[in-house]
Amino acid sequence: MGLIVQKFGGSSVKDTERIFNVARIVTETYSKGNNVVVVVSAQGDTTDDLIAKAAEINPNPSKREMDVLLSTGEQISISLLAMAIEKMGFPVISLTGWQAGFKTNSNYSNARIRRIESERLQVELDKKNIVIVAGFQGINRYDDITTLGRGGSDTSAVALAASLHADLCQIYTDVDGVYTADPRIVKDAVKLDEISFDEMLELATLGAQVLHNRSVEMAKKYNVKLEVLSSLEDKPGTQVKEVIKMEKMLIKGVACDDDVARVAIIGLPDQPGIAFKIFSSLAKRKINVDIILQSIGRDNTKDISFTVPMSQKDAALICLEEEKELFKAQRVEMDDTVAKVSIVGAGMQSNPGVAAKMFEALFEADINIRMISTSEIKISVLIDKSQSRRALVAVHNAFDF
Repeated sequence: MGLIVQKFGGSSVKDTERIFNVARIVTETYSKGNNVVVVVSAQGDTTDDLIAKAAEINPNPSKREMDVLLSTGEQISISLLAMAIEKMGFPVISLTGWQAGFKTNSNYSNARIRRIESERLQVELDKKNIVIVAGFQGINRYDDITTLGRGGSDTSAVALAASLHADLCQIYTDVDGVYTADPRIVKDAVKLDEISFDEMLELATLGAQVLHNRSVEMAKKYNVKLEVLSSLEDKPGTQVKEVIKMEKMLIKGVACDDDVARVAIIGLPDQPGIAFKIFSSLAKRKINVDIILQSIGRDNTKDISFTVPMSQKDAALICLEEEKELFKAQRVEMDDTVAKVSIVGAGMQSNPGVAAKMFEALFEADINIRMISTSEIKISVLIDKSQSRRALVAVHNAFDF
């Protein structure tokens, strides 16, 4: 008998039929003699609907009140799923994030988990209850409700698995595993039996929608055994773990992220400390920066370009315009017509020519590269957004999956 944490996304519990399907999966796991903790997201488009309702009342509400509102979506899901399991004759209890012991910091709308006080959870498990926990939420030291941001339910599930020393954490989605590319765009995409934490983390960060990067970071840190599988089809999924056997695969996946904007700071003085001033100013405002390129300008000047998420482009522009005099920049430019296409694979460390093959595929597809970023296990390029899907297919076809 083991302890298994199972997480179900919004599409898995979007209606009555799906809820009973989830209840079947959970009770089957329980009937095999396992202790089961279930984490669920808000149903379907509930979160988007709540955001729209808030906008009708106040176009600029406080993040604290938005957290109070958005946390109700998961509360609906846990109670309905508990009712379904109850109807099937199994012992079950639902708990909100704060009842389950999630203690977070006070960064409303994007809080970080500080710890999980799991005494209540353990009491319920000792009673042989199936425990259903609201994902995406917790409380801070002021006893205010907080939410964990995008992909927060994945993070909740992995955090619970780590805290309870679970034998397995299963992430159920509407796809049956991790693919070499988005199968909705690339028809020849191949499902992976396994992938390393580092590779999955890169893919998640670079736009793959299967797992959220914070959950993968946490799984790697606490060595949580992770599996991604479908809630709609009864078939094996993809295992995410530290050591994998599939060494022959040079590239594990190709990802595309349309949710980026490029910022360019033109005519900076070519002297020490300028980059520090720029990026420390952005960091103070919690603006995430990715691909960075510095080029030599004219007359002892330089240009610095980088990418930010679309959701932070306005904040980045305001920050840089306010600090422009400090940086002594001539001007700041913003371009939101770009997309990022990336390849990921631990095998590329010891295989020369991977970048050349990627660039050749883009050249043959007549796609221009605007910026390039590399690391030991990834290569990312910035291209025109209108060409992103074509680029994804071209690059995927260039490698032998």
